[in-house]
Amino acid sequence: MTVPAGAPDVVEIACDESGFSGTNLLDPASPVIAHAGVDLSEAEAAAVLGTLRSRFNHRRTAEHKAHLLLRPGQPEAVAWFVAELAGRSTVHVVDKRDHVAGRMLDLLSGEPSYLDGTRLGRDHGPAAAVLRERADVLAAFVAMVHLKHRRRPDPAAVGRFLALVPDVVRDGVTALAGLERRDVVAVLDRLLDGDPAVPPPLEPLVPALAETALRWSEGRRSAAVVHDEQSALTPQRTAVLAASLAAGVSPAPPPLLGVRQVDSRRDPRVQVADLLAGLARRDALRSAAVGR
Repeated sequence: MTVPAGAPDVVEIACDESGFSGTNLLDPASPVIAHAGVDLSEAEAAAVLGTLRSRFNHRRTAEHKAHLLLRPGQPEAVAWFVAELAGRSTVHVVDKRDHVAGRMLDLLSGEPSYLDGTRLGRDHGPAAAVLRERADVLAAFVAMVHLKHRRRPDPAAVGRFLALVPDVVRDGVTALAGLERRDVVAVLDRLLDGDPAVPPPLEPLVPALAETALRWSEGRRSAAVVHDEQSALTPQRTAVLAASLAAGVSPAPPPLLGVRQVDSRRDPRVQVADLLAGLARRDALRSAAVGR
């Protein structure tokens, strides 16, 4: 992926996340994932990191990580860092329970799409709100669609999930009414077969990347993404995501031009994005705790 120098219709952003927990989406210790993007040059990002080292006594390491800003006694460093990135950054926060509830409806009540979970996808509204509060249903769904190392769907997992469906239908999740075993198995078979049209249901990083690209593109340009290495962002997935976003906003410019993964230790821009994502995740967790 090469961005032409000075191209006015392309912005290159560096991204990283905080809170990624693989398929363990219902871990109460990690309820959200934050995805950050910055449009700093490498020199600008290096200068930010250099200031954190010299002015705020951050120890010199090969890689700056978010915990350096999250240590007690760092409010001045945090305030300076946030002010320095004003207008040059975005953060998208995903509630993992919301993600699981939405993916359940996306997979089982219509044709799955890589636009699911983004502003261009379907809005499940009250149904998703009901499902996110049903920890038993969410857990059964996650167990059912966790197909790694399997050659066929687990009949017992399918049965456990289907046994809970009548309860949520009575609670108003009518999108799942009439769902039968063969319908569920057909979707699981598509996942096992690697159907490129079906997005991975347990990877919130994919729609988070989509939302980040949409925010930077603003309907008038494309975003070229440099990202910390993530197994969830395979070349096939990012290519399908880019094509889906382009079709979803046409005739506007395609939001996602491409994704290039890098070792964050060698790219100061990604390190800055990691710091920002870590701060955003901390703030989201604090807000959630206050709201309880």
